[in-house]
Amino acid sequence: MTRITLFNSPLFLGFDHFERLVDRASKITNEGYPPYNIEQVGENGLRITLAAAGFSSESLEVSIEDNQLVIRGCHVENGNRVYLHRGIATRQFQRTFILAEGIEVVGASFENGLLNIELIRPETTVKARRIPIKTSIPSLACSQLLNSKLKETDFLHKSLSVKEKCKIDLPDSN
Repeated sequence: MTRITLFNSPLFLGFDHFERLVDRASKITNEGYPPYNIEQVGENGLRITLAAAGFSSESLEVSIEDNQLVIRGCHVENGNRVYLHRGIATRQFQRTFILAEGIEVVGASFENGLLNIELIRPETTVKARRIPIKTSIPSLACSQLLNSKLKETDFLHKSLSVKEKCKIDLPDSN
């Protein structure tokens, strides 16, 4: 069975990394625990706020693994408590966010049952540069044309220069 990909066009060169990110994002479960917010803070800042009621800062872990922000919570149960009703969920969790290249995690803080993770998005700059075209080496198509012409009338064409054979104007190398 042929798989149709998002970046299947030959015009998208080197986008296989993005395709892997899309595949990875689609495999992440959409479980709603724990709930979280993502907010824009200033021009280039982001903040992820994760509700972690019942957890302490020692029972939470924030790490970056393979361009993913991973937040884990592991609540150690105190065996001395007897609950008549337990409405605050304190089960283990792992929440993963895929980070774009260049996104930096500045820090994390835990206050009033909310875990805040601060991120900075880099400013995008347009990068343009001119690629010099070398003319001292004939192109592959020109080389193939030269070889086929040389085979036809090799003694005549051996005396012609590359400039004359390709019928293009090359700057003199004098």
